Amino acid sequence: MTDQVTNVIIAGLGGQGVLTAADILAEAAFRAGREVKKGELHGMSQRGGSVTSDVRFGVRVFSPMVTAGEADYLVVLAAEQVANNRIWLKAGGTLIAPETVDESVLPDKRTLNVALLGVLSVYLDLGVTLWQDAIRGHQAPRFHEANLQSFDLGRAAGRRARGA
Repeated sequence: MTDQVTNVIIAGLGGQGVLTAADILAEAAFRAGREVKKGELHGMSQRGGSVTSDVRFGVRVFSPMVTAGEADYLVVLAAEQVANNRIWLKAGGTLIAPETVDESVLPDKRTLNVALLGVLSVYLDLGVTLWQDAIRGHQAPRFHEANLQSFDLGRAAGRRARGA
Protein backbone atom coordinates (compact mmCIF):
# COMPACT_ATOMS: atom_id res chain seq x y z
CA MET A 1 0.00 0.00 0.00
CA THR A 2 1.41 3.38 -1.01
CA ASP A 3 0.93 6.74 0.69
CA GLN A 4 -0.82 8.04 -2.43
CA VAL A 5 -4.49 8.99 -2.17
CA THR A 6 -6.80 7.57 -4.82
CA ASN A 7 -9.46 10.01 -6.06
CA VAL A 8 -12.65 8.71 -7.65
CA ILE A 9 -15.65 10.66 -8.91
CA ILE A 10 -18.88 8.78 -9.58
CA ALA A 11 -21.36 10.80 -11.65
CA GLY A 12 -24.78 10.23 -13.11
CA LEU A 13 -28.41 11.18 -12.80
CA GLY A 14 -30.72 10.96 -9.82
CA GLY A 15 -32.05 7.44 -9.38
CA GLN A 16 -29.15 5.69 -11.14
CA GLY A 17 -27.43 4.56 -7.96
CA VAL A 18 -24.56 7.05 -7.83
CA LEU A 19 -24.68 7.28 -4.04
CA THR A 20 -25.03 3.52 -3.63
CA ALA A 21 -22.02 2.97 -5.90
CA ALA A 22 -20.00 5.46 -3.86
CA ASP A 23 -21.01 3.73 -0.63
CA ILE A 24 -19.94 0.34 -2.02
CA LEU A 25 -16.57 1.73 -3.18
CA ALA A 26 -15.99 3.46 0.17
CA GLU A 27 -16.85 0.27 2.05
CA ALA A 28 -14.53 -1.89 -0.08
CA ALA A 29 -11.65 0.58 0.48
CA PHE A 30 -12.39 0.73 4.21
CA ARG A 31 -12.43 -3.08 4.43
CA ALA A 32 -9.00 -3.01 2.75
CA GLY A 33 -7.67 -0.93 5.65
CA ARG A 34 -7.66 2.43 3.87
CA GLU A 35 -8.76 5.70 5.38
CA VAL A 36 -11.79 6.83 3.38
CA LYS A 37 -13.53 10.17 2.91
CA LYS A 38 -16.66 10.66 0.85
CA GLY A 39 -18.57 13.74 -0.26
CA GLU A 40 -21.68 14.17 -2.39
CA LEU A 41 -23.43 16.75 -4.51
CA HIS A 42 -27.08 15.84 -4.94
CA GLY A 43 -28.21 18.72 -7.15
CA MET A 44 -31.64 18.00 -8.59
CA SER A 45 -31.27 14.29 -7.96
CA GLN A 46 -34.94 13.70 -7.15
CA ARG A 47 -35.87 14.96 -10.61
CA GLY A 48 -33.25 13.05 -12.57
CA GLY A 49 -30.70 15.85 -12.34
CA SER A 50 -26.94 15.53 -11.99
CA VAL A 51 -25.51 13.73 -8.99
CA THR A 52 -21.83 13.29 -8.16
CA SER A 53 -20.04 11.60 -5.32
CA ASP A 54 -16.36 11.96 -4.46
CA VAL A 55 -14.56 9.04 -2.84
CA ARG A 56 -10.98 9.46 -1.67
CA PHE A 57 -8.98 6.73 0.02
CA GLY A 58 -5.43 5.98 1.05
CA VAL A 59 -3.21 5.73 4.11
CA ARG A 60 -4.12 9.29 5.20
CA VAL A 61 -6.90 11.40 3.66
CA PHE A 62 -7.58 14.95 4.81
CA SER A 63 -10.54 16.08 2.69
CA PRO A 64 -13.55 14.35 1.17
CA MET A 65 -13.65 16.53 -1.94
CA VAL A 66 -11.75 15.96 -5.19
CA THR A 67 -10.70 19.18 -6.89
CA ALA A 68 -11.12 19.73 -10.62
CA GLY A 69 -8.46 17.95 -12.64
CA GLU A 70 -7.44 15.63 -9.79
CA ALA A 71 -9.66 12.53 -10.18
CA ASP A 72 -7.71 9.37 -10.93
CA TYR A 73 -10.95 7.70 -12.04
CA LEU A 74 -14.21 9.13 -13.34
CA VAL A 75 -17.06 6.61 -13.35
CA VAL A 76 -20.08 7.95 -15.26
CA LEU A 77 -23.43 6.17 -15.20
CA ALA A 78 -25.19 8.26 -17.89
CA ALA A 79 -23.62 8.97 -21.27
CA GLU A 80 -24.97 12.53 -21.28
CA GLN A 81 -23.04 13.23 -18.06
CA VAL A 82 -19.59 12.46 -19.49
CA ALA A 83 -18.91 15.88 -21.08
CA ASN A 84 -19.87 18.00 -18.08
CA ASN A 85 -17.90 15.83 -15.62
CA ARG A 86 -14.64 15.50 -17.58
CA ILE A 87 -13.38 18.58 -15.72
CA TRP A 88 -12.77 16.35 -12.68
CA LEU A 89 -10.50 13.86 -14.46
CA LYS A 90 -6.76 14.48 -14.28
CA ALA A 91 -4.50 14.20 -17.31
CA GLY A 92 -3.82 10.49 -17.74
CA GLY A 93 -6.80 9.59 -15.53
CA THR A 94 -9.22 6.82 -16.43
CA LEU A 95 -12.74 7.45 -17.69
CA ILE A 96 -15.17 4.59 -17.14
CA ALA A 97 -18.21 5.40 -19.25
CA PRO A 98 -21.50 3.48 -19.40
CA GLU A 99 -20.73 2.04 -22.84
CA THR A 100 -17.85 0.09 -21.27
CA VAL A 101 -20.48 -2.44 -20.20
CA ASP A 102 -23.07 -3.96 -22.54
CA GLU A 103 -26.27 -3.28 -20.62
CA SER A 104 -28.12 -5.96 -22.59
CA VAL A 105 -26.15 -8.71 -20.80
CA LEU A 106 -26.91 -7.42 -17.30
CA PRO A 107 -29.48 -9.39 -15.32
CA ASP A 108 -31.20 -6.07 -14.51
CA LYS A 109 -30.47 -2.69 -16.10
CA ARG A 110 -30.66 -1.12 -12.62
CA THR A 111 -27.38 -2.88 -11.77
CA LEU A 112 -25.32 -0.79 -14.23
CA ASN A 113 -23.84 1.12 -11.30
CA VAL A 114 -22.46 -2.08 -9.79
CA ALA A 115 -21.29 -3.34 -13.20
CA LEU A 116 -19.27 -0.14 -13.65
CA LEU A 117 -17.78 -0.70 -10.19
CA GLY A 118 -16.72 -4.08 -11.54
CA VAL A 119 -14.87 -2.25 -14.32
CA LEU A 120 -13.28 0.10 -11.77
CA SER A 121 -12.24 -2.84 -9.61
CA VAL A 122 -9.74 -4.08 -12.21
CA TYR A 123 -7.83 -0.80 -11.81
CA LEU A 124 -7.74 -0.74 -8.01
CA ASP A 125 -5.79 -2.77 -5.49
CA LEU A 126 -8.87 -3.89 -3.54
CA GLY A 127 -9.58 -7.60 -3.32
CA VAL A 128 -12.63 -9.04 -5.09
CA THR A 129 -13.96 -10.49 -1.83
CA LEU A 130 -13.92 -7.01 -0.28
CA TRP A 131 -16.00 -5.69 -3.17
CA GLN A 132 -18.44 -8.61 -2.92
CA ASP A 133 -18.86 -8.12 0.83
CA ALA A 134 -19.42 -4.38 0.32
CA ILE A 135 -22.06 -5.09 -2.35
CA ARG A 136 -23.86 -7.47 -0.01
CA GLY A 137 -23.66 -4.90 2.76
CA HIS A 138 -25.35 -2.19 0.68
CA GLN A 139 -28.05 -4.23 -1.06
CA ALA A 140 -31.06 -6.10 0.23
CA PRO A 141 -30.50 -9.89 0.07
CA ARG A 142 -32.99 -10.28 -2.79
CA PHE A 143 -30.71 -8.09 -4.95
CA HIS A 144 -27.42 -9.82 -4.12
CA GLU A 145 -27.37 -12.33 -6.97
CA ALA A 146 -28.13 -9.81 -9.74
CA ASN A 147 -25.65 -7.26 -8.38
CA LEU A 148 -22.85 -9.79 -7.90
CA GLN A 149 -23.43 -11.13 -11.41
CA SER A 150 -23.32 -7.57 -12.81
CA PHE A 151 -20.12 -6.87 -10.87
CA ASP A 152 -18.51 -9.94 -12.45
CA LEU A 153 -19.70 -8.90 -15.92
CA GLY A 154 -18.21 -5.46 -15.27
CA ARG A 155 -14.89 -7.00 -14.21
CA ALA A 156 -14.79 -8.96 -17.47
CA ALA A 157 -15.53 -5.79 -19.45
CA GLY A 158 -12.84 -3.95 -17.50
CA ARG A 159 -10.26 -6.61 -18.27
CA ARG A 160 -11.16 -6.37 -21.97
CA ALA A 161 -10.93 -2.57 -21.86
CA ARG A 162 -7.48 -2.77 -20.26
CA GLY A 163 -6.37 -5.39 -22.76
CA ALA A 164 -5.67 -7.86 -19.96
